[in-house]
Amino acid sequence: MQKELSLAFVWHFHQPNYQTQPNGIRLMPWARLHAVKDYLDMLIILDKFPNIKLNFSIVPPLIDAIQDYSNDGHDIHSKLTVTDVNDLTDDDKLYILNYFFDANYETLISKNERYNELYLKRYSSEDIGIDDFSLEEYSDIMMLFNLVWFDPIWKDVYPELKEFEEKGRNYSLLDRQELIELNRKIIRQIIPSFKKYQDSGRIEIITSPYNHPIMPILINPNDLKNPSLKHELPDCKIALIVDAKEQVKSAIKKIEDTFGKPPKGIWPSEHCISQKTLDVLANLGISWTITDESVLSNSLNKEFVRDFRGCYEDPYDVCSLYLYKTKREKEINIIFRDSIIPNLIGFEYPNHKSILCANDLFDRIKTVFDKLKNSPDKKHILTIAMDGENCWDSYPQDGRIFLERLYSLINEDKSVKTVLISEYIEKNKTSAKLLKKVTAGSWVNQEFQLWIAEPTKNLAWQYLTQTRNDLKTAEKSGRLTKEQINSAKSEIYIAEGSDWFWWYGEPNNSGQDHIFDFLFREHLKNVYTILEKPIPSYLEMPLISYMGKPLRNPKREITPLINGMIKDNDEWLSAGCIDIPAGPVLQDNKLFNRIYFGCDKDNLYIRFDINKYLLESRESFKEYFSIYVYIKAYNNLIETTSPSRTTNKKDFILPVLLDGYTHEVKFALTSNRKYPLQFSTAVKDGLWALKWGHHIKYAHKEIFEVSIPFDDLDIQSGENFDFFFITGCSGVAEEIYPKDVPLSLTRP
Repeated sequence: MQKELSLAFVWHFHQPNYQTQPNGIRLMPWARLHAVKDYLDMLIILDKFPNIKLNFSIVPPLIDAIQDYSNDGHDIHSKLTVTDVNDLTDDDKLYILNYFFDANYETLISKNERYNELYLKRYSSEDIGIDDFSLEEYSDIMMLFNLVWFDPIWKDVYPELKEFEEKGRNYSLLDRQELIELNRKIIRQIIPSFKKYQDSGRIEIITSPYNHPIMPILINPNDLKNPSLKHELPDCKIALIVDAKEQVKSAIKKIEDTFGKPPKGIWPSEHCISQKTLDVLANLGISWTITDESVLSNSLNKEFVRDFRGCYEDPYDVCSLYLYKTKREKEINIIFRDSIIPNLIGFEYPNHKSILCANDLFDRIKTVFDKLKNSPDKKHILTIAMDGENCWDSYPQDGRIFLERLYSLINEDKSVKTVLISEYIEKNKTSAKLLKKVTAGSWVNQEFQLWIAEPTKNLAWQYLTQTRNDLKTAEKSGRLTKEQINSAKSEIYIAEGSDWFWWYGEPNNSGQDHIFDFLFREHLKNVYTILEKPIPSYLEMPLISYMGKPLRNPKREITPLINGMIKDNDEWLSAGCIDIPAGPVLQDNKLFNRIYFGCDKDNLYIRFDINKYLLESRESFKEYFSIYVYIKAYNNLIETTSPSRTTNKKDFILPVLLDGYTHEVKFALTSNRKYPLQFSTAVKDGLWALKWGHHIKYAHKEIFEVSIPFDDLDIQSGENFDFFFITGCSGVAEEIYPKDVPLSLTRP
């Protein structure tokens, strides 16, 4: 029996909604920039390789953006680019300096002499300001930022691009306007071209739920409780299965309206899957879906062993087609992607010569085929499914060399053929293997902790859930029009997207988290505006600053009386302050709402506004609550530091925990008892020793106040020190403030 190996490429194009209003300007330019760098050239490359077929997953908000740009829509970057430099405000100039160098330095910035010159000037000094750049330089920065994002292939199509590149500097307003219009010329070709290639049978187009939400979380996060989920879920009931269904239905309609036929397959956002997710997809008529091999491994309770190169010892299971039957006897096919190949393409291959990497990948594909020659089945499918845009940023010529070499090798090899997944399934559905159980999972560590079960992410879910509940209440009142209800739901659906939760909290950092945070909260605020209800105050405060970063630093010295009482003439008005989240329900499980800090010549002062409800609630009581203060004194006489000694309940280590500290103060609290404090100093080998004879004072009544003498900390006048706080029970760290960089003060 002659074996056949089919190869399924699935390139995923994904951008979220960057607007705050339905017809508003976009706050980020990534859909536009990737549109001239990635989307179309990844399609028209097929003209060189007649035997290659590809599958593309295109999220609906990206289609919305493409259509908007085609109709002269703008993002902040493009709007500034077509603005006369004489009309730029100081805020505009600051924005240009901060955001018009967002490009890969090695492959985009350094290759352009003038852009590199401006980049080096921009980061030559911490004190560089808007007045250090001329109007001509601002014009060049804007022009070159947009110019370098064009894929190299467009230079042969549009000679103007070569002319602009050769000009190098002193760009005019007309130059910048023409460049943005070239953006639009390319963008206007994207949708017609994808439809043309689809109709000719060269590609298959699938999509994700409309705003790319994490479906298993929307449907029921309690289904995610398993040994891999080590953190607590948010203290709110998330049950948004109706929204999940609507996100899928509206995505199907968008693809049909845009490309003339509904998608047969769904790319579940971030490859997050569960049995209830499959139920929703199958009941809505979706034929197939795709997820990561780790989900299959858990579902089969079987480890997929790899050799020293990362190749499967036995690729049979991953290269099979599966069938899942829902409780209603609906059927949906599932294919599972190889998880190593996307990491190679995305992170390893850009560091090496593209030809050699393409050869290596083709050799891996052939290795899979060789290992399947003893398979009991005739046909197999190897799936390479991954991001199709960001991965090329670090490649020479935007990945063109790599892809052309890889497609050429496959195109000329008769033993391996690329397929459209729906066609493959239709021909082989009778041989699909029945998968009786599907374990919930994602493409990241088989779990969901990049989108939930982390303090800031949980708070975001609580805000979203509270807003959704308020919408339901208003809807039941009967006072809303159908248009109001639909508009409010649309804002909720946008806020359910995966991107906001991906960037919230640890461990991800986009460098522009504040913009994602602003967009998320704006969509929730829009709901209340539509409902004609007051916007909750907690939506006005950024979540990213809520979680342990100072709301303000000390203004001057303070000397409060340590008695645990709040004074009318507040002694803490000039203190620094950390504001702890006070969302719809989160306040019930936080030990305190605010932390104040400051000092005078003799003492460090700290005040905790304690959550009395938590202390008094017997249901919440776990032995006692501990507050740890870790201090690092910068003193030439102190040579020893030790790490914090609470148990970290997270998989990753927060930055403040990586350092060593010189002093530890531990307080233990209950509602009706005050335990003696423990004061320790660092000793050799990372250990701590109790220190007696100190003069630390503390009081707990209305608030919890502390004064720690600098003499006990061995901190002299003019010396700096760092400190941070940990709260927890039984030695397990629950909350850490701040999480990234400790607070810093100087003894007066």
